[in-house]
Amino acid sequence: MESNKYLEDIVSIKSMMSKSSRFMSLSGLSGILAGVYALIGALVAHNILTTDQLTSGGARYASVVGLINAYLAHPSGGKLFLVGCIVLFAAVVTGIILTIRKAKKHEEKIWDPSSRRLLIHFAIPLFTGGVFCVVLLQYGLIGLVAPCTLIFYGLALINASKFTLGDIKYLGLANVIIGLVSTQYIGYGLYFWALGFGVFHIIYGTRMYLKHDIKKE
Repeated sequence: MESNKYLEDIVSIKSMMSKSSRFMSLSGLSGILAGVYALIGALVAHNILTTDQLTSGGARYASVVGLINAYLAHPSGGKLFLVGCIVLFAAVVTGIILTIRKAKKHEEKIWDPSSRRLLIHFAIPLFTGGVFCVVLLQYGLIGLVAPCTLIFYGLALINASKFTLGDIKYLGLANVIIGLVSTQYIGYGLYFWALGFGVFHIIYGTRMYLKHDIKKE
């Protein structure tokens, strides 16, 4: 009986240490909704591209400003940029709202050393990938943008997984893998985006909701 008590104490201490070093308030529901937003955005983008195809013609631009101006000046470019911004904004706002709600419900801090470490380790690969994708666009390598966004997003999730729910590591690995696969299917990036940012997010969010959110309710 005494040995069992010691084991329970050790498990309790380990759990407390893990919670103090990890941000545990990520919402599974926000992952599901982010996936839904991504699928809707992919469908809208597909409709835009089928009516007004966006092509680069291998063009190179002398500066990033020239690249952005040329992209936004294209009939499809401005529309796709707007769709992307709306999807990103909706996913981020939904994630923040649901995360804050979950943290308050379980009396956990939303902004502490663990959440700051999570944000920093997530942002570094993501920002690096964003800059690299701009360079690809600058040199007219539009076909590689979709694979690179998936790969760097996956790496960002893997890098951040040690500071939050470890399950996001598998979402990251899945995105890295399909990102690498999509390098062999240039021109089908939108479908891989829908798979990675849409379907995989819904699967991950559902798993997290059933595993963590429902159990705590």
